[in-house]
Amino acid sequence: MVGELVDKDNSKYLIKGKQSNWEVVIGLEVHAQVSSNSKLFSGSATKFGAEPNTQVSLVDSAFPGMLPVINQYCIEQAVKTGLGFNAKINSYSVFDRKNYFYADLPQGYQISQYKNPIVGEGEIILDLPSGTKKIGIERLHLEQDAGKSIHDIDPSNTFVDLNRSGIALMEIVSKPDLRSPDEVNAYIKKLRSIMRYLGTCDGNMQEGSLRADVNVSVRKEGDTTLGTRCEIKNVNSIKFMQMAIDYEAKRQVELLESGKSIDQETRLFDTKKNETRSMRSKEDAHDYRYFPDPDLLPLKLSEDFINKIKKNIPELPDEKKKRFIEKFNLTPYEATILVSDIETSKYFEEVVKDSDVKLAANWIIGELFALLNEKNLEITQSPISARNLSKLINLIKDGTISGKIAKTLFELMLDGDKDPEILVEEKGLQQKSDPKELENLIDGVIKDNPDKVAEYKSGKVKLFGFFVGQVMKVSNGTANPQLVNEILKKKL
Repeated sequence: MVGELVDKDNSKYLIKGKQSNWEVVIGLEVHAQVSSNSKLFSGSATKFGAEPNTQVSLVDSAFPGMLPVINQYCIEQAVKTGLGFNAKINSYSVFDRKNYFYADLPQGYQISQYKNPIVGEGEIILDLPSGTKKIGIERLHLEQDAGKSIHDIDPSNTFVDLNRSGIALMEIVSKPDLRSPDEVNAYIKKLRSIMRYLGTCDGNMQEGSLRADVNVSVRKEGDTTLGTRCEIKNVNSIKFMQMAIDYEAKRQVELLESGKSIDQETRLFDTKKNETRSMRSKEDAHDYRYFPDPDLLPLKLSEDFINKIKKNIPELPDEKKKRFIEKFNLTPYEATILVSDIETSKYFEEVVKDSDVKLAANWIIGELFALLNEKNLEITQSPISARNLSKLINLIKDGTISGKIAKTLFELMLDGDKDPEILVEEKGLQQKSDPKELENLIDGVIKDNPDKVAEYKSGKVKLFGFFVGQVMKVSNGTANPQLVNEILKKKL
């Protein structure tokens, strides 16, 4: 039994069972840490990597009598995110207590939102190989994070770090509109991209700023009713989300095809064994005994407050993509890649201020991305600045260097972001475009290879590439390839 694209024309991801094909239905609850300097209900710092329990106030540690005070900036960030998702901003919302008990939850409850969230329904658009697809957003609500239990310091004790306790989270709940691991990949990347453009979440999954609970169910192809779902808790990597979905969907199909039922439960994904395992039966809302937090008044937002935030919404990925296509004549594919990350789009626009657009797009998507992937770097850490890449492109465009020399130059530039114009002078890498100079080189190659000339003239035209290669070799790669081809054809 394998997960595969059974219906390739419609790009439907189906699990091929022994009895029938099964469709996978996926919904995500994404927990995005609000970009703010202090926590949701206290003034404690939120900096990542601090010493354990050094960013904890009396409110965060739930000392008796300590009252939460709402952080207005976190409210603004949530509203801004909702507007970025084209969602309804609720002028009235309520903070509730969600009651459960765990070692790293000092209060014994989490301050969250239940029936009245700050953001209602919205949508985002995914760019998929099969076209665009709208994914519905059910809601976005604010809540405080719990602390962190650490199990690997001592063999017999669990340690608790409360630095995360009280950090503001946006829980973004999708509708069950996702149908494959690839769509989940695109959805998470699009959410992350929008929030990074807005500056509301840095999306750093390694630091826990973005993680998700993944809800998976299956149903027979063509069925419209939803199956029993299982929730895979706290997955902090897109790759692991995809692997967990693939495993869980196949597990459920196997159970159903053998006549068993699916238990609604919460599961964990074991990244070492590449499998999900049961954690606990899935709680319903009544299990948490939600009730309005008596220490926090309902949140009422004025139209002026919402409109002020709306006026400051920056250009978002979809708008930027449209502008890149219209202004720079990029293909939809090129534009999608270049706007997928705000820092990449900034780098591209910096490069094309003074250089050829098409060459810039090709070099960024090709050579630069390959380099960054190889060295596991973000574009903000690029060893080559936008200014110097622009200079390199101009050297290609004006014929000073060939494409082959440009690749050599690119490698040389890595050592300290060196200026390509200076390197060309120092290394003598200017492209040779003087016809007389090239004729002399070609004459030498022809003179040294009389047997090859005879073979070429007798009909072995594929040898033309040999002659071009020899000319490039004797010129150390600096001969203008186009002129070499033209002169060689005449000479031969």
